[in-house]
Amino acid sequence: MAKSDTFFIRGSANFDNTGFTFQQSEIDLGSYVNALAKTILKIHSISVQYGSPTEVPNGSGNQKMAFQLTTQSQTAMVTLNDRSVVSSGKLVAAFGAAPTQELTVLSEDMDVSPQYWQDGYLVATEQIYLGVQNGGNIGLTGVQIVLECSVETMTQSAAMALALSQQ
Repeated sequence: MAKSDTFFIRGSANFDNTGFTFQQSEIDLGSYVNALAKTILKIHSISVQYGSPTEVPNGSGNQKMAFQLTTQSQTAMVTLNDRSVVSSGKLVAAFGAAPTQELTVLSEDMDVSPQYWQDGYLVATEQIYLGVQNGGNIGLTGVQIVLECSVETMTQSAAMALALSQQ
């Protein structure tokens, strides 16, 4: 495969903040991916930022949010068993009891991400989808991601096979 310099693609998806609602946004890759022209996208790494809090959660207990990056549009969070998953992760925060409701635990976990693979993650679809879901009144605005990518070439048949396997 021919290699190119890396570049960055950014995306974001916002939380509904009404609780447990799945939200999704599309990231267009059409200017980088064209299976017929034998070009595909290699994602080398993903960085995730959870948006700024808009309010303190109401009550004590655990608050959580999750994200997923997929090659197919989804209507809910999916597991790693789904072939369209490129990356997923979550943030969990535990708050103390009223009246202070201080933050007692904060944990971020990437379930899977291209930087965990030896040579990144190949994408041959013209769109990818960033899905987010919160676990209640978390008070966060959403998730932003930055993808470090490069464009590579494959044979037309290999690029088409990859595209079909990701749809």
